Amino acid sequence: MQITREVVLARDGRDVVQNDKCQTVSGTWMSPYDGKAFTNSKDLDVDHVVPLANAWRSGADLWDTSTRKALANDLVEPQLVSVSAASNRSKGDKGPDLWKPPLWSYWCTYSRAWIEVKSHYQLNITAPEKQALSDMLDTCDQ
Repeated sequence: MQITREVVLARDGRDVVQNDKCQTVSGTWMSPYDGKAFTNSKDLDVDHVVPLANAWRSGADLWDTSTRKALANDLVEPQLVSVSAASNRSKGDKGPDLWKPPLWSYWCTYSRAWIEVKSHYQLNITAPEKQALSDMLDTCDQ
């Protein structure tokens, strides 16, 4: 059984090769947050677009364990993405009011993903988040 990280790396990369244990051994990736290219999967993190701590503060604290696991490992909604470890660590558990992808051209995609995940899981969006998301949505089709 593949773990979620390996599935996301295979989905997001090009020419990805996995060994008989389904571990990623080679490929190429482009981090959408900062536009950096990678050939070593160890330089990547799989980011939760809506960080789990943010989700907890937004209503996930009331969920059962299976719903929390569904969010943490969601391969259907745009919740998981392969990004540079540096960009993921600078993001931490911040919402879009406190952190935006360094690559301005990704703001539209990021804000739409954030809204889609929060909507799907019926999580609250704070007023500062809403304003930041609105500003980011203004970059769409530019």
